[in-house]
Amino acid sequence: MSFGAAIGSFFSKYATFSGRARRSEFWYAVLFTTLVSIAIGIVWPGTTVVVDGMSFQQSSLLSNLWQLAIFVPSLALTWRRLHDVGRKGTYYLFILIPIVGWIMLFIQLVKDSQLGANAFGEPVK
Repeated sequence: MSFGAAIGSFFSKYATFSGRARRSEFWYAVLFTTLVSIAIGIVWPGTTVVVDGMSFQQSSLLSNLWQLAIFVPSLALTWRRLHDVGRKGTYYLFILIPIVGWIMLFIQLVKDSQLGANAFGEPVK
């Protein structure tokens, strides 16, 4: 899947939690959202607040709106990616386990697609 097609799919399947998502679709969407987040952080960096002599960087309103806008499609895409490797979407909740959960999720996200049909649908390759 091309970069443009992956971004189109990311936004067109905004809240679609069923089906499967290819590895390229997932990682292109991650790349796109990360690059946009970095660009927003550079152009609209937010403000620095000093509280009791300690400074804190607050994110900008645009950054907060961007994160809110991509929350549901990012979750849906991760859910579909887990379906593609043969895992239930609830496997995503392993991120609640400190360190180990993130590693377990990452391993599933980088795995190749499960060949043939599985419980979540036909392969997208």
